[in-house]
Amino acid sequence: MSRAKRISRKSAPKTAKKRTKKQAKKAARKPAPMPKVKKLSQKELELFKKMLLLLRVKIAGDLQQIEGDSFSGNQPGNSGELSDVADMATDNYDRELNIGLASNEQQLLNDIDIALRKIKDGTYGICEIYGTPISKKRLLAMPYTRLSMKAREEEEKNQRPS
Repeated sequence: MSRAKRISRKSAPKTAKKRTKKQAKKAARKPAPMPKVKKLSQKELELFKKMLLLLRVKIAGDLQQIEGDSFSGNQPGNSGELSDVADMATDNYDRELNIGLASNEQQLLNDIDIALRKIKDGTYGICEIYGTPISKKRLLAMPYTRLSMKAREEEEKNQRPS
């Protein structure tokens, strides 16, 4: 067998691999066509608005109760009611826990208010990152969500420490 034939046979698979890689790179460069966003019907928007308003009332009530428990006059004073250090530590822990819960509840209220504004603007149910529709299943579970599952997963992956 001649030397030219041996070289061409050896290089043939490499050339095929290079073409495949080049094609893959070329395909990766092309952005995927954006799907046309199908807006929710007026009936569906009304359903989500009712859900959001009911959820808002419930969370506001929970927040008021948490704040009442944490920040009311039920805290011990300097009257010597709590002489045990363990009791004071427990009260401090409870207070910090309630502050964290109140913060989470307040964030949910803010998200609900944003979702209600989006219903008025006509942008409700559209992912803020990709501009694609958020699944109705996800909206039913979390009507205040602003991200699709794909965007949320990517956001969580980027937040994890490496």
